[in-house]
Amino acid sequence: MDGSGARSSMVVVDGIDALEPTMGRLFAVVGVFDGLHLGHGYLLGELRRVAAEHHARPTVITFDHHPDEILKGAAPPLLCDPEERLERLATAGVEVTVIETFDRALRETPYDAWVGRIADRVDLAGFLMTPESAFGYERRGTPDTVAELGRTLGYEVVVVPQFTLDGEPIKSSDIRAAIAAGDLARAARMLGRRVAVVGNVERTPRDTTPLTFAMPVALPPGGVYEAFVRTAGGSVRNRQALIDETGVRLEPAVPATTGARLAVELVQILRDRPSTATIRRS
Repeated sequence: MDGSGARSSMVVVDGIDALEPTMGRLFAVVGVFDGLHLGHGYLLGELRRVAAEHHARPTVITFDHHPDEILKGAAPPLLCDPEERLERLATAGVEVTVIETFDRALRETPYDAWVGRIADRVDLAGFLMTPESAFGYERRGTPDTVAELGRTLGYEVVVVPQFTLDGEPIKSSDIRAAIAAGDLARAARMLGRRVAVVGNVERTPRDTTPLTFAMPVALPPGGVYEAFVRTAGGSVRNRQALIDETGVRLEPAVPATTGARLAVELVQILRDRPSTATIRRS
């Protein structure tokens, strides 16, 4: 969890309107990047490669909350909280991350107007896309239309194949479904790491450490799980994670102050308890 060194070297920008020419030449990919799974890792590797070929900085444009909150009226439980996502992006070699507010105004913004605002503010080298990629109002910003606009605005679109595992694309929704079903092994295979949550210490009682979450997070069915707990200082402790309708509790207690962030890797279920799939906003 401790990506503070990499995190500090990555420039984080509050929306495309805060982009500045001093940030240099940028090659960007647009996406939610929920979970930073194997498919995302592949895409970020391609981004680094293509950005280097264009003498540009690898750049991610993402969103402050899941677009489904606006598009469908409810956001799914997260696989990565916002801070963890930034840490993982930085560790993956991203140099600039732009966090757009996804609201109704952005939903209704045509792709060409949105891209034009970016090109007006920085030296835009191009966009990395897959054949299935699309953004902007009614998803009209496809690889073909964005490339056509690039011929006017002076940037390039590079299209790379979609990453597949066993012949199928990896989807964050499939990972969430595997977690909800208690199939931690399948979810971990798609993530490329163990299923984990990052929460804040709610209080510091003697025998247990309860965690809270700023946003809904994806959790397996209720039960007692073997877990590895990583503290902000980097130490790792073996604990049991108790998951039920009240939240997540670690036993025995972890030495941590109230408000500290802890990353909890779920290894395997030890015994069942009453189930819950999502811990809601505290």
